[in-house]
Amino acid sequence: MAKNTQHDSDVSFIRALAELLRENDLTELRVKRDYSENDSLDVRVSRGSIAIAPAPVASAAAAPAAPVAAPTPASASATEAEDPAAHPGAITSPMVGTIYLQAEPGNPPFVTTGQKVSEGDTLLIVEAMKTMNQIPAPKSGTVKRILVEDGAPVEFGAPLMIIE
Repeated sequence: MAKNTQHDSDVSFIRALAELLRENDLTELRVKRDYSENDSLDVRVSRGSIAIAPAPVASAAAAPAAPVAAPTPASASATEAEDPAAHPGAITSPMVGTIYLQAEPGNPPFVTTGQKVSEGDTLLIVEAMKTMNQIPAPKSGTVKRILVEDGAPVEFGAPLMIIE
């Protein structure tokens, strides 16, 4: 397979991720960059190793996934109570960074518990590598729980809030 030199900046990006990992005493972080429909970079950086996975390619001969039994309501609520990320309305962090619940100190928060939001509304900001990333609501609904505190560090995939 020929080496792809199209994205020379990826090396410095991966080095910056490793530095972020070290500076914040994290054990692992994962980031995916989509350049185009068939071109992406999926990076997982963890203590002691750096892994780069090629973008998944659809295959006509792919085996069908095994069916999964639907959880019963009792087991679903137990799972949600234990792990908010398992809740179907969980909004998770797309990156490692610092959470901000309002645009500037002293301003009102973007959202509060019980507030109705529309798809695309800004829920909060994740600061990563000195860039403020607005996190939009992926769907309309009501904010049921806010699981993070203003100024708190957050890891990739960590649950931020629940919207139903």
